[in-house]
Amino acid sequence: MKTVPVCSVPERAHPDPGRNSQDTCEDLRIEAQWARVRHRFAVLAAKVRQANARRTAAFFLLLTLFVTFRSSPPAATSPELAGHVARLTAEVEALKQETSMPGQILNRHRDSICYIYGEYSFTGPARAPGGTARQHARFSGTGFVVAPGLVATNRHVVEPWFEDAEADAQIRTGAHPHVEKILAFFPGHGDGVELSRITVAPEADVAVAHFDTQLGSDLRPLPLADHPGSPGDPVVVVGYPLGLTAMVAKSPRPVYQRLAYRRTDVSVARELAALSLIRPSATQGHLGDVVGDKLIYDAATAHGGSGGPVFNYQGLVVGVNTAYLDGFSGSTLGISVLALRPVLEKAMRQH
Repeated sequence: MKTVPVCSVPERAHPDPGRNSQDTCEDLRIEAQWARVRHRFAVLAAKVRQANARRTAAFFLLLTLFVTFRSSPPAATSPELAGHVARLTAEVEALKQETSMPGQILNRHRDSICYIYGEYSFTGPARAPGGTARQHARFSGTGFVVAPGLVATNRHVVEPWFEDAEADAQIRTGAHPHVEKILAFFPGHGDGVELSRITVAPEADVAVAHFDTQLGSDLRPLPLADHPGSPGDPVVVVGYPLGLTAMVAKSPRPVYQRLAYRRTDVSVARELAALSLIRPSATQGHLGDVVGDKLIYDAATAHGGSGGPVFNYQGLVVGVNTAYLDGFSGSTLGISVLALRPVLEKAMRQH
């Protein structure tokens, strides 16, 4: 059974004789409830005022500390902090320069890097013992301007029989190799420039060829470094890997459809030149080692890239791209600029 409490009200609480005691009890209960509500609001308002005061104080404290630090940073940590900032800034700038290096080098030196196309044949005995006849062949590679009227490349590009086992076998039987034509196609030039009077190194795989300066008067020589660099240095290799096949593949679709299934002969090179589609490619890597006149690096290359310049991060030529080893991407080989300089000096004396 539920118990209902009895409300006891003093006489003075009933000023209105028309209201009974039950009504008066209910009014007092409501008044008490409102009093509790007002008290809670008062407590809450006090807490809000205290919180605002703390936040305001904290804000002004932080502002004071900020102004003080900006106006006079702590002397004990300022040099150390400045050193850290300087080192980090230098590292970020070096990383940015290394990342943008291939594009910068291509934009600056592209026009002086040529695609080399040639044809050669053998005279004399037509067949080596146990071998097959090879009377006529095409060859290609990359070259770059090193002085007015002079192009540097690999010896095996302009003399395809150099260090070629099959060609050596024919030469030993009395065959004589003969270059029938060798042309250099430069970006932006509508046709090839004939290369002639070739100077080769006696041992190293480098060569320098002459071309008519009237046909390439706008071609600027690439700057040569004084030293090939050290292991770990970044390098950029520029050239024409895969030769005409790659240039046709990256040409606009109508050109590709027209040239894709034609023989990769000089007519294809001339058509690409007329359309300004002789364009070298760049790959990036790092020097893995320097052994004598050989450079070892991991910048990718392929057949056709032989003879291209190897740049350091300053845009100077440190070597001539030469070969790659199948099965290991870190073994691309080049010839040091130190081996190129004597050949260049000899060619300039004959120029």
